[in-house]
Amino acid sequence: MTTILIVDDHEDIREMMTLKLQQRGFAVVTAVNGLEAVLATAQSVPSLILMDINMPELDGLEATMQIRAADAEKRIPVIALTAYALPDDETRAIAAGCDALHPKPVDFEKLFRQINDLIGDSGDVQISS
Repeated sequence: MTTILIVDDHEDIREMMTLKLQQRGFAVVTAVNGLEAVLATAQSVPSLILMDINMPELDGLEATMQIRAADAEKRIPVIALTAYALPDDETRAIAAGCDALHPKPVDFEKLFRQINDLIGDSGDVQISS
């Protein structure tokens, strides 16, 4: 089963995204901040990470850089999530090692297309709608 790590400091967002991803057949691991994300990535080795940018403790960009530095060979795809999409956010996210940017509120059909583009058909997961 394909595992996705959801990193967001808002419980309601984590819960909603978990439900939507589980409905599509994904296994889900969650983290509430960048520090937890770095640890969860090392422990669960997800197929993809949905990383909120603005979080306490350690923001999503710094967490992504630490994940990349810890295991450059694996190259787990990261989609940056942000509620405050500024013109340079995508550039900053890509520079930090993210593979894509997705603005909040989440457009799940677009998000599932991004996931499919990054990890393709993994196992029996149905990503198309």
